[in-house]
Amino acid sequence: MKRTVLGVTALAATMAVAVSGCSSSGSGGGSGNSQLSTDGKGKNITVWLQSDAKTGWPAVVSQATSRFEKATGAKVNVQWQQWSNYTTKLDSTFAGSSGIPDVVELGNTQTASYIEAGAFTDLSADKSKFENSSSWLTGLAESGTSPDGKLQAVPYYAGSRVVIYRKDIWNAAGVTAAPKTLDELNADLDKVKAANSSDKNFSAFYMPGKYWYAAMSLVYGAGGKIAEQKSGKWLGALSSKEAQAGLAEWQKIATDYSVGGATSDESTQDAQMAQGHIAAIAGNGWEVGAVTAPKTGNPSLASKLSTFPFPGTAAGKYTPSFLGGSDLAVPTKAKNAGLGAQWIKYYTDTTSQTQLAKFAIPNTTSLLSVYEKQSQTNQSTGEAAKNTWFVPNTPNWANVESGNVLQNMLESIATKKSTIAAATKTADDQLGKILNGTN
Repeated sequence: MKRTVLGVTALAATMAVAVSGCSSSGSGGGSGNSQLSTDGKGKNITVWLQSDAKTGWPAVVSQATSRFEKATGAKVNVQWQQWSNYTTKLDSTFAGSSGIPDVVELGNTQTASYIEAGAFTDLSADKSKFENSSSWLTGLAESGTSPDGKLQAVPYYAGSRVVIYRKDIWNAAGVTAAPKTLDELNADLDKVKAANSSDKNFSAFYMPGKYWYAAMSLVYGAGGKIAEQKSGKWLGALSSKEAQAGLAEWQKIATDYSVGGATSDESTQDAQMAQGHIAAIAGNGWEVGAVTAPKTGNPSLASKLSTFPFPGTAAGKYTPSFLGGSDLAVPTKAKNAGLGAQWIKYYTDTTSQTQLAKFAIPNTTSLLSVYEKQSQTNQSTGEAAKNTWFVPNTPNWANVESGNVLQNMLESIATKKSTIAAATKTADDQLGKILNGTN
């Protein structure tokens, strides 16, 4: 389930709009029409899933497919995809009239652009038939819902970020318990930094200058937000005192405790931590495995790593985590849309999600306890998943990511080329133009 960026590119957003212009409406239906179908005798459906499932939980895919095939008589062709250049492949496929899959997986920040384009079948009439729909994770449920409240994509699974740290290094510095507040975290990092001052490459907490997921978590934790909508118009909100307070907390970590990453993003932090000069990172739970991987990481660190939710301003109050994850949708032009929706129903039901919970955060809060019982890391990420944030749910968000608006702002703050006030003003101006489509 490794991925570094879930967001759709500006090109994909543009292509998706083009898709809507040539989409047929035959399988789309309105919110009052059921899309589910069990009439599959002699039919075949195609499902596009990311290879995360192939390597992480193939048995979950096979059991759902087996139940679906038995109930419908249809056959399923699962085609494994890669996140790299995925939206380009989606755009070119959707623009045509053949080879269109019946089910597609998307990252939850990719979904809004395609919903806006009318690329997906409306599943609103069947929402109650999807098990646990009343307790879906908010960050996933919102990403698959159109601005007018129609269900266009079904939550699949999620990941949340926690602090991954070297217990041996922290213990040697006299820190034997996980911090419960940001103040305690800073005090602990001071001890860890001091105990390793002879290593000039040492980071008590490695925080890359372009790591916007981590930075925005601190913004939301301080009561701020990236942008807000007033009277139908989007306004950048990073200049607020709350957002600036969160960015000040982030800047302290990025400048006082992190070495060498002011102009970098988080894509290499796992490999760097494996080299032994980093005592902590903010990462998805699965990154523990990446740090200790036999070929690309350092297996000797397996017993030395532990995790805890990123602490907040008060004990028991965690800093919100970005809820990244995936949704499943039925393309409007799918040949067997009803069967595609039915396969999603099986693949996201309680049986499937209970099995999936052994590997990733399930799509419903009702199964978080199953996930948390699997390991100490799962317990931490499960706790983090209970307090999350998500990007502004607008199709124009894609252009914010592709324009590196937040990354550029953070780099200027981490390198101290700009003050927080100046950097946020510039970012807010860009956010307003981009989110309102006036840039």
